[in-house]
Amino acid sequence: MEPTTQQVKEEKLYRQMGMTDEEFARAEEILGRTPNYTETGLFSALWSEHCSYKSSKPVLRKFPTTGERVLQGPGEGAGIVDIGDNQAAVFKMESHNSPSAIEPFIGAATGAGGVLRDVFSMGARPVALVNSLRFGDLTVERDRFLFEEAVAGIASYGNGIGIPTIAGEAQFDQCYSTRPLVNAMAVGLLNHDEIQKGRAAGVGNIVMYAGAKTGRDGIHGATMSSSELTVEEDNEFPVMQAGDPFLEKLVMEACLEIAKSDILIGMQDMGAAGLTSAAAEMASSAGYGVELNMDLVPQREEGMTAYEMMLSESQERMLFVVKKGNEQEAIDIFAKYGVEAVAVGHVTDDKMLRLVHKGEVVAEVSADALAEDAPVYYKESKEPAYFSEFQAMENKEVAVEDYKETLKALLKRPTIASKKWIYEQFDMHARRNTVVAPGSSAGIIRVDGTNKGLAMTSDCNARYVYLDPETGGKIAVAEATRNLVCSGAEPLALTDCLNFGNPNKPEVFWQFEKSADGISAACLALNAPVISGNVSMSNEVNGVPVYPTPTIGMVGLVHDLSHVTTTPFKAAGDTIYVIGETATDFGGSELQQMVEGKISGQAPAIDLEVEASRQKALLAAIQQGLVASATDVAEGGFAVALAEKAFGTNGLGAEVTVKGSAVSALFSETQSRYVVTVKAENVAAFEAAVKDAKAIGTVTNDATFTIKGDENQTLITGTVEEFEQEWEGALQCLLNSED
Repeated sequence: MEPTTQQVKEEKLYRQMGMTDEEFARAEEILGRTPNYTETGLFSALWSEHCSYKSSKPVLRKFPTTGERVLQGPGEGAGIVDIGDNQAAVFKMESHNSPSAIEPFIGAATGAGGVLRDVFSMGARPVALVNSLRFGDLTVERDRFLFEEAVAGIASYGNGIGIPTIAGEAQFDQCYSTRPLVNAMAVGLLNHDEIQKGRAAGVGNIVMYAGAKTGRDGIHGATMSSSELTVEEDNEFPVMQAGDPFLEKLVMEACLEIAKSDILIGMQDMGAAGLTSAAAEMASSAGYGVELNMDLVPQREEGMTAYEMMLSESQERMLFVVKKGNEQEAIDIFAKYGVEAVAVGHVTDDKMLRLVHKGEVVAEVSADALAEDAPVYYKESKEPAYFSEFQAMENKEVAVEDYKETLKALLKRPTIASKKWIYEQFDMHARRNTVVAPGSSAGIIRVDGTNKGLAMTSDCNARYVYLDPETGGKIAVAEATRNLVCSGAEPLALTDCLNFGNPNKPEVFWQFEKSADGISAACLALNAPVISGNVSMSNEVNGVPVYPTPTIGMVGLVHDLSHVTTTPFKAAGDTIYVIGETATDFGGSELQQMVEGKISGQAPAIDLEVEASRQKALLAAIQQGLVASATDVAEGGFAVALAEKAFGTNGLGAEVTVKGSAVSALFSETQSRYVVTVKAENVAAFEAAVKDAKAIGTVTNDATFTIKGDENQTLITGTVEEFEQEWEGALQCLLNSED
């Protein structure tokens, strides 16, 4: 028996669902009565942080969300940008952090499944997956387990549905121990006239349900994802919702077919808060109401209540609205793919979400009250004490004794080491349109029927964001745009996944606020508006937050596939250039963390005007065919970037000379820098086009790697193979280690 309305109030049962006393009182005021148990469940789910963004809304308003290419900004399943020729790219990034901390295989797999539904619910065919992963120390058994299982989960889903994973990143830091971040991004393509939106419009039109049956899995998943994780042996967690990629593929094909018909009014996936969010949001966005007959909802367990059906987060389910009288046509389209579709309700004109179960009205709530009228909180923001302390520190070099051994040690660091162990588990070439697979600055797929490509990447250096959230936010966007530019792509727009600790902590909220300021400034300077995204709060373990990690997923347009540029050296005799000056920037660097065991000081400075002008100049040079290879300087500094360019080149090496202090020249993480190579016949044109470029050496054919300093002394020398072995085998070695 479900609790009575009186019990919900008197025993404060709403608190167990994540509602505060004030929020419950507000729900009472909106309804003009006390909500019953089912209605309280509806409010608690849609007013959770995960669904309503009640703490983050005021901050998110800072983001620039429009631009000449933007066809759909935030507010729908995914954002859409124009890529010319009546075509558009559709993309979205989502988090599945809490589920991945509990059941990493299932959590990560369903994260991939959910974000794919966001894309095809817009009428777009998914063409690629990207992921951004953060894990703890791989020498710890639990963190190894979480990492291995999450990667396997992503692979199983992407491979099962036949969507290639072509880009991503993985970083490792103690702060993510037992609380990993698993952010998944999906990219799709459609024609302008195929865009669908999640809306339930037109009185009398039929609300339909398609896909998997509803079970008791994932109930209150949205609420759980809005709370901190407490690691205790006897902790009870919601039953995780397992994913079925093979069913999702069938659902996807059916959805794409019905999207092209003239019977469809709107469509949305059942993600966080399941049927509740899909029904309420579709009704609210269209300015209508929805009445659902819960007896008609396909159920895989007996005796389910309306509460359980509405809050279940069973996977592979879609809600859609068709014109009245066309129900059978919709059923037939789905049946063609072996997918069950049933009519479960209709659109009304009273703007209510009404649930009927066993002949009784069991819930009746304004759709707007659920979807739009969630409380908005202006949280207290307070600068953490560490910030001014770090800002007061002067930029100084990290102590290094042996440059060669330091480079080898850096190349073995999990954040820098080859991620081949990860991406070789993914089908990178499904659908046969992959032009650049994981392992370069960005992944690229061919746009069918054209000579264009879509480049994509994900990025965020959380250490910088921790040290200085505003600067770190700027760098996260700049790093993503750099990766696209190095690949020969014009950055178009971004999606984000903003991963932070508990927003009720003023210091955490300050980090969130400041990083949003940085992201906004960089978006404006680099012409990359935010078109979709996700906020994931309360990423804490036993009260300790992870580093603030505002992950940036970005898509760029390769106007002509002949512009595609990759990281590795191409030919002996090519001139090696560095674009940009080097300063003493070690705050939050990989070297600092490695040598000192912690991070401190100032994050590397970034000048967005300089960043924009260098990106523009480099992209123009690439598009003119003047650049043979390109990469940006990131974690580990110049020496790491140069070494990575020599890897996988079958006998090529490098001989270069750097100026100034050796430690800074080799390992500083100064921003807005690139290492590029240029053929002899293009040198003059390249130097005229890219003013900040300095020639520093030559690509050799002797498979050796030499960096000299002032007065021609050798700083680092060795075979490419000995450095590459350290880099390539490091992850595998850690995973095979014992505690």
